[in-house]
Amino acid sequence: MPTSALGTTGPRVSALGLGCMGMSGAYGASDRAESIATVHAALAAGVTLLDTGDFYGMGHNELLIAEALRTAPAASRENALLSVKFGALRDPDDGWSGFDGRPAAVKNFAAYSLTRLGVDHIDIYRPARLDPDVPIEETVGAIAELVEKGWVRHIGLSEVGADTIRRAAATAPITDLQIEYALISRSPEREILPTLGELGIAVTAYGVLSRGLLSGHITAGRPLGADDFRAHSPRFQGDNLRHNLTLVEALRAIAERKGVTVAQLAIAWVLTRGARYSTEIVPLIGARTRERLGEALGALDVTLDAADLAVIEAAVPANAAAGERYAAEQMAMLDSER
Repeated sequence: MPTSALGTTGPRVSALGLGCMGMSGAYGASDRAESIATVHAALAAGVTLLDTGDFYGMGHNELLIAEALRTAPAASRENALLSVKFGALRDPDDGWSGFDGRPAAVKNFAAYSLTRLGVDHIDIYRPARLDPDVPIEETVGAIAELVEKGWVRHIGLSEVGADTIRRAAATAPITDLQIEYALISRSPEREILPTLGELGIAVTAYGVLSRGLLSGHITAGRPLGADDFRAHSPRFQGDNLRHNLTLVEALRAIAERKGVTVAQLAIAWVLTRGARYSTEIVPLIGARTRERLGEALGALDVTLDAADLAVIEAAVPANAAAGERYAAEQMAMLDSER
């Protein structure tokens, strides 16, 4: 497994990370035993970075990861690095109530995560979104205090824009920014990626398969349950979905010529992008099964030369997707999109 440095101050991690959100119901029902087996398989394959959030399934995801680590071979368990997002406020009706980045809340969230995960430290701790009522300096400063006390090793950010990144980095060392980045989600290229390259901050890219849209396994007639995020995502609705699937078919033709899958091609494209912006980009693979994990790991064996990249980007240019990546009310919460 090749590795990447998370910025100039962070640890080395596997070239692909495992995003665990989908194991806690974000995309419909998941199988707990298969989820744990998938974490074990990822660790056995050399994946070291496990990404979660304390609000994924209202703590369910952290408890699942704790069980997976507890039952994994000791060598795999010791190599695991935990990236945890915090700050999202939920209610019993599965609703969202905003984000809390107050210093006291940061320490409260961390205490609960440490307990649920069954660990004595969190490797990378990051606010899930910017709290508009709390300066980023205060939120990051509170995490820096947790670093000083040994409860947290490194500080990350999530879905924030260039100005916020600069202010955070002036407060404490930042290892990485977690942000959605894919062939059809390229807005970070305008300001955010150049800023990260300048500051020596890495990227952990989620949504590299655009929540399955670029996996090659989605069809226009596929039913989506009310508890599936994609049932409410603009890119999966009506004419938007039909248009976006034409992009997928264009990618499929390229992938077949190279003897790889659509998913592997899309992941491999993201893996090439760090060099362009002088930063490391680590894709987070949201695999919920060992089968999908195995397919994603195959992207590490895909080589894309300049001609390949030109063909891919001609087939799926920037801004080619129909529909925003989140519904309007969620887009409004993204500092990265301002």
